[in-house]
Amino acid sequence: MSLTMPSRTIENYLKQLYLAEQSAQELPIPMGRLATLMNVVPGTATAMVKALADSGLVDYSPRTGVQLSSAGSKLALHVLRRHRLIELFLVKIVGLDWSEVHDEAEELEHVISEKLLARIDALLDHPATDPHGDPIPTVGGHVPPESVETFVTCKLNRSVEITRIVDQEPRFLQFVRQCKLVPGARLMVRRRDEQADAVTIDLAGNSASPITLSTSAAAKFLVRQV
Repeated sequence: MSLTMPSRTIENYLKQLYLAEQSAQELPIPMGRLATLMNVVPGTATAMVKALADSGLVDYSPRTGVQLSSAGSKLALHVLRRHRLIELFLVKIVGLDWSEVHDEAEELEHVISEKLLARIDALLDHPATDPHGDPIPTVGGHVPPESVETFVTCKLNRSVEITRIVDQEPRFLQFVRQCKLVPGARLMVRRRDEQADAVTIDLAGNSASPITLSTSAAAKFLVRQV
């Protein structure tokens, strides 16, 4: 397989690899894991990864797995920059709900020109995050460090601010919006009950109506102390 210009498929593989590496406990990423992320059979994933390795975009070992090279990481960050800027544009300018922009951005990220992307970036005043709080890589491929604390790990009864929602499944985002648990919202985590698998939080200014989440849902909110 020859890789001359980055195709939609190539960009999607590199983007998924980058995202998988950010959440992985250790590298490289097993091939079975990549095949699952790409929703393809292992043989298809292996054929693509070998082509990516031949082009210097990944480092691949049949027995251990795959990880991005510096060139692959640079291209993956460029795709993520396009995706996240488009998502913000669709919310802020077009007026789409934040729960429906992911799929639209998946299509547009592969066809938008660099000239139009630069205009969108300027129109949005060079934003640092997308509607879900995901960091937008800079033109140079820099991604600022972010908080790793969640509702599950932050200190109890301390004021925190939501910085990012890591689950962007539409129904979850609709629930988040209804509960006003959006990036920028301030709150306190009041209780954690392991037996009940529950985390109870109070939004700032609304302690009379606490919100209870499952532990798995609570782990999907990144926060910082304020």
